[in-house]
Amino acid sequence: MLSEKTRSILDELREKGTRKNIEGMARFGINPDKNLGVSVTQLRKYAKRHRPNHALALELWDAGYRDARMLASMVDHPAEVTEEQMDRWASEFNSWDITDTATGTLFDKTPFAYPKAEEWAHDKREFVRRAGFALMAWLAVHDKNTTTINKDDKFRPFIPLIIKYSTDPRNFVKKAVSWALRQIG
Repeated sequence: MLSEKTRSILDELREKGTRKNIEGMARFGINPDKNLGVSVTQLRKYAKRHRPNHALALELWDAGYRDARMLASMVDHPAEVTEEQMDRWASEFNSWDITDTATGTLFDKTPFAYPKAEEWAHDKREFVRRAGFALMAWLAVHDKNTTTINKDDKFRPFIPLIIKYSTDPRNFVKKAVSWALRQIG
């Protein structure tokens, strides 16, 4: 059961979303199912008002809407995220935008980011594999604790994965593999 706060946020999202936005997103390969049509700009504004809030993030994710899931990734607190939560959310990814938002605003800031990137790269499910490579790309950009001395050591395990899965025929995976290679390079 959703809290009153979560229900209120979902009501606000329903008011802000538009059919036009959903149609525009669909043209860019964003899954239109359970999409309220709220722009990322609007979601970021909501996130500023509500973060960090792990309990709220879990409820928003469980609501199942694309917009709520993106917002969940923006409001959750990385220190409270568990490996189990990461695996559960990754198993429910169904669009590149949710995948990239979760990996680049939340998962890359957890202590599990590097092992999950490797693990998920081997997963057969399209958006879980994409999550592995998106996470690699985000880590190359966001991990400020990586010095030039240990950067090679941290990213070297990703190179054989990039080579191995560079021939994955699925477009969303292919793009993420290429993105990871470019960011690491």
